[in-house]
Order: sequence, then C-alpha cells, then structure tokens
Amino acid sequence: MGTVRYNYYCDVFKAVPMPFAFVDLDCFDANIHAILARAESMPIRVASKSIRCINLLRRILSASGQFRGIMSYSVREALFLAEHGFKDILVAYPVWGEVDTPFFHQALERGTSITLMVDCADHVERLERMGAETGVVIPLCMDLDMSARYPGLHFGVLRSSICIPEKALSLWKLIRHCSNVSLEGVMGYEAQVASLPDRIPGKNLRTLALRYLKRRSVSLAAARRAEIVKALREAGWNPGFVNGGGTGSMETTCADPAVTEITVGSGFFAPTFFDHYDAFCLQPAAGFAIEIVRQPRAGCYTCHGGGYTASGAAGADKLPVPYLPEGTRLSAHEGAGEVQTPVFYAGPEQLNLGDPIFMRHGKAGELCERFNTLLLVSEGRIVDEVPTYRGEGQCFV
Repeated sequence: MGTVRYNYYCDVFKAVPMPFAFVDLDCFDANIHAILARAESMPIRVASKSIRCINLLRRILSASGQFRGIMSYSVREALFLAEHGFKDILVAYPVWGEVDTPFFHQALERGTSITLMVDCADHVERLERMGAETGVVIPLCMDLDMSARYPGLHFGVLRSSICIPEKALSLWKLIRHCSNVSLEGVMGYEAQVASLPDRIPGKNLRTLALRYLKRRSVSLAAARRAEIVKALREAGWNPGFVNGGGTGSMETTCADPAVTEITVGSGFFAPTFFDHYDAFCLQPAAGFAIEIVRQPRAGCYTCHGGGYTASGAAGADKLPVPYLPEGTRLSAHEGAGEVQTPVFYAGPEQLNLGDPIFMRHGKAGELCERFNTLLLVSEGRIVDEVPTYRGEGQCFV
C-alpha cells in the first residue's frame, strides 16, 4: 500500500518544484466525516490555529451545520477572519496589547462577534475600560484550569489559575458588576487528554503510566467543569456555552453533560501527533515534499530543507516524519535540518536524485507558517492551489 501511495503522489506532483505543501482532499473530507461521527450531535467549534487557510476553514464549515463558529488564537487573526465573513469567533487565549488598537475598536463598533478569553481580574478590568471607551459590551469567556496536580507532577498545561468554584465565582462577581463586558461562556480544555497519545512506542511502562493519568484526568475534568458551571448557575449566570476538549478527547468530552460544544482542529489534517490514539484512526491529509539532492552512501538519501519542527518542549516527537516511501526514517544524528535532511531507505522503490520524499509534520497548522500555498489534491490530480495565512501576508504569532 505504501508503494502504491508513494507512486500516486509522485505522479500527481511530477511537474511541481519542491519543496511544497499539500492537502489530500479525499483524506481531509474523510476526516471531516469521521469527526462528525465521533461528535454525534455535539456542536463543533473549529480551531483555526490548526488549519491556517481560509479556503479549508470554509470547506469544513460548509460540510455540516454541526460546525458552529471558530476558535482563533489571537485578536488580529479574529479580525482577519471577520473580514472574510466568519462569524462567532472565540479567541482561545487571553490578550493584552492586541485590544488596544483602532482596528479592534472599529470591529466592535461594527458589531463583529469576537469573544475574548479571561482568567483574572486584570483581564476583565482592562477589557471593561476598552468597552467603555468604545461604548460597546465585550463578550467574555472564562478559562478554567483542567490540569491535574500530584506530588511532584503537574499533569496538564499551565494556563488558567481558576481551578475551584470559589475562584470562578470571584471573577464572575467582578464581571457581573461591569457595564461593558458580559460573560458569554466558559472553557475547560483538558489538554493532557486531548493532545497526549494513548501509546508511546517502545515505552511500555511510560504508556501504562500515561494511560492511568489520562483516565484520572477525564473524570477530574468532568467533575471540575460540572462543579464550576453549577456554582456559576446558582450565582445567577446563564451560560451561553460551555466549551471543552479537542481531537484527542472527543469521546469523553462529548459524554460530559456540562459541555455544550467541543473544539476540534488538528484532526482535519491528522499530523503525526495523532498516530498513537486507541479510540480513533484518522487519514494523513496534510504533508510536504522535499527533494533528494545527493546520496552519501547506499541506502542514504540527503534532501534539501525539511527542518519544519513543531512547537513545544524540544524532542524527537516534534520532528517531521518521513511518510513516503514507506519505511523511510530520519538520521538519529541529524534529524530534520533547515538546509538538509538525510533519510535512510532500504525498500523496494528505486530512489534517484530529484525524487521526492513526502513528509508529515508533528502538528497541524504550524506547517502553514512555512509555505505560502497549499496544493489541493483529489482523485489523482491537483484541483486547486490556495493561500495559507502566510500566503495572504498574515503572521499572527
């Protein structure tokens, strides 16, 4: 199968200079349908950070009415998306200086729906001042901490400090007495479940520990979300939405009765981070090609470029992975480099100078920061070439 797929892509891209990035729409659409099936009837908010391409965001949203709204990662990105007609935008991370611009003020005055994330009094007080200056009410979402803490271990991400009902109620008390902000929703993102795999290849003991911690985190997150939402309701808050989860936690997050919508992003591209989950299997939909330019010795092929690493704590899991031809592997000594990437291959394909090695990125949308366009492939041919954010002259982080 790997040989067939390699030859398929070689034929599709035979006239395209390398390097280039591409999205296989047949796999992309299959992932859309798989995500809808996993969500059952739960509304899905699309994480734009994982896509970073207007054309593909529209393709997802048009696939089903179950996709409702965007989760963006900065105010400037939200304004860019609003200019392209996207509605119901939730900014996933707190902002500070980004709101102090005439563009944001003008968007609010035009009635653009952009909900901002808060988790402390300083956030609320600043946005209250901004709203008062422009004469608008700014919608807010309260970010809840879903991490688990054990002696010597913080299992999760370092985000919000709101981990108990008392802290949420304190912030709600401040918000409800403000005139120019309004609490529209809460978000409880269990990152340690959604973005950590179920298996670590070759690490059996670590896999067992990870599975145990993830199971504990599922119940902890559900209990904490329910407890905080209940406390806010009893204090007079009428929730617009309760957001949670991600690609890796859809089954457990959708089963949480406190949650009203789930966010999904990376699953549409299915980067290598999602190769080791038990509950689902997605189709590798996005990749990039680098060109073989020399052969230092038998079975070793050195390609030009390729060092497009993923963000996060540095490690081998952040490196792009040779995808096709099947059986190709990186050099443990060099990895994927900015100017050259050696790969080893001893399979049936006869590789020559000028041939492509197809790679997959560790994460999803970050690949788009390296390329101006994505080649869209379907049924054996290139059907379109569409700009990424970068190709539209945008850089938000």
